[in-house]
Amino acid sequence: MATAADRLWLGLDRRLPSWDQADYLNSALDHGRALGLLPGGGWQGWGHLLDLSPKIPPLASLVNGTVMAIAGDTPQQASWALALWHGLLLVAVATWARSLGGRRFALLAAALMSLVPALAELRVDYTLDLALAAATTLALSLLGRWQSASSLGGGRWGQALAAALAIAAAVLVKQSALLVLTLPSLWAAIRGLRSPRLSLQVLVAMLIVTGLALPWLHHNWITTLGGTNRAVIESAASEGDPPVLSLASLLWYPRLWPSQLGIVLLTPALGAALASAWLHRQRLAGWLRHPVRALPPGWAWLIGCTLASWLCTTLSPNKDDRYIAPVLPLLTLLVARGWWQIGLWLQARPTVSGGALGAGALALGLLAGAGELATIQARALRREAPSPAPEAMAELRRRVGEAPITLLVVPGSPDLNEQTLTTYGRLGGGRIEARRLGRNRREHPVVLDRSDWLLLATGDQGTTHPASRELSERIRRDGRFERLAHWPWNSGREVELWRRRDGAPFRHESFDASFIGLARGMERGPVGIRELFERIGAEHQADGHFLYQQRVAAWARERLGVNPSDRDALWSLALIETLRNRPQAALPWYRRLQELDPSSPWPAAYRAVVLLADWRPGSAANVLREGPESVASQPVNRALFQISRGLSGHLLTLESLRVSVPEAIAWVKRELIAKPRS
Repeated sequence: MATAADRLWLGLDRRLPSWDQADYLNSALDHGRALGLLPGGGWQGWGHLLDLSPKIPPLASLVNGTVMAIAGDTPQQASWALALWHGLLLVAVATWARSLGGRRFALLAAALMSLVPALAELRVDYTLDLALAAATTLALSLLGRWQSASSLGGGRWGQALAAALAIAAAVLVKQSALLVLTLPSLWAAIRGLRSPRLSLQVLVAMLIVTGLALPWLHHNWITTLGGTNRAVIESAASEGDPPVLSLASLLWYPRLWPSQLGIVLLTPALGAALASAWLHRQRLAGWLRHPVRALPPGWAWLIGCTLASWLCTTLSPNKDDRYIAPVLPLLTLLVARGWWQIGLWLQARPTVSGGALGAGALALGLLAGAGELATIQARALRREAPSPAPEAMAELRRRVGEAPITLLVVPGSPDLNEQTLTTYGRLGGGRIEARRLGRNRREHPVVLDRSDWLLLATGDQGTTHPASRELSERIRRDGRFERLAHWPWNSGREVELWRRRDGAPFRHESFDASFIGLARGMERGPVGIRELFERIGAEHQADGHFLYQQRVAAWARERLGVNPSDRDALWSLALIETLRNRPQAALPWYRRLQELDPSSPWPAAYRAVVLLADWRPGSAANVLREGPESVASQPVNRALFQISRGLSGHLLTLESLRVSVPEAIAWVKRELIAKPRS
């Protein structure tokens, strides 16, 4: 019934996927193509598959991409994956509730779960929050069953293995599952390690979780750390979220629960809780002294998981309504207990036989909850298309077919952005990658010199960046471009498709020579690195398919066939493999450069960094130790050596990092100041 309501809502609503939703749609499509299930892709090995999830684990995208292969890749068709995750959530909640109160209580809990407004919103919102809530709820349910007393059926090998697999799956859906799972898992593990019968199960379970999560983490740990920092720390600062330990932070999520859980669902449960506390006030004091022993089996675990999950989520600096989603199923189970208590009181009335009053009251409550949910969802419907993004991409697709095209996008808004445009540009095997450029004036020459297809908007471009509007006007005045089509947007604005005119100068390969020079500049150390990263970001946006890497790699290998010591070619190949996140492929090129110039500290430094990225600190230390003294004593290399030694087990070396790391940072700063930008 919930899925039918969701599909009806999706059929009536005409909103487009925004930045986050389109990003997850694109990730699912990438993984479906990488598995060979969707047109436009094919299996290219595990490395390529892991490349597709640099910041967020891949499991949800793998599942969602598989659903796309069955249901279709339009946003509405792809949203069938949300129904699958909702089904898993209902199963997890029902099985947990059954262990707490039997089959009827499980049915009530599942029914209430389908009526929770916040979760109903996530059922039609293509993000990972519903998948995360389902996976963490299942993991906590299975973990609770294992850690329960053996007299209650817990502590079995099958339960331990199932809980381990579920925990690993939750972490591989999204790493923020750790906010929900860490404290309950630690509690269960410590209790298990104290038992000779269970300690081996704990160790095996830990190996399973680590073994399943490790390949993705090993491949993507650098980008994961960077992405987590931006998503958690920097986003919290930019959005003005309250300090972590403040009262505003502690109350940030509880203030949302009336609207998230629904007044109709929450009010009777709170009333039942208060009434029960008053009727059993003498027993309440004993419960507060010994909550685990006073509560029925399983309820202490549920309450403890709820409090721990809420606390850890609250302690995360970045706040958002969606981030509390994994806690909502646990709260709903507690709400269901309040409803169940009301039914028990009414059933116990001697004037009505057979529990008709209790059943009738619960049925009326469910109908009222469904009415509240229908009202909320009806208000959220958007019956008009917010932007012509689908029409614009259909027109571009008609013109370019399945050619790999990069569309440079100047405007940016929730309904017209590079992620949404990419989603519609890749339907049915399309290979159109939309990238946004122009918010910085330094990017304008890249757009004007190396863009072929562009999407503009009249007016303010939907963004607060004045440079974007300036770029839009420059393109219109530039005789190298022509407008091909246009569509009405909003506020009197239009969206326009532009293309470089036939015969107009088009230097799409001019970055090849620049890249070779930037790669060779790495032999100058920090100065070369600065120049590289000042250029590479905009260039990667202009070439969304990274076709320049294929051209430069082919050129470099041809040059090496003539001269195996060609440094331009060696530096180019080393940098390409580094950017591709291929440590093993990059190492031979850095080694060859180190052999050609043993007195330079930088080939050895880059080689050590690549080895550290590959989790081989011992080899990194050997590289820095085997070189000349002038190389080893260079401040950056000295710090890298001590970091490598410390990570490879020589813990006493870590103490020296208090001196070597600040010295290396100070040296780099002096070097950059002494050699200003050209």
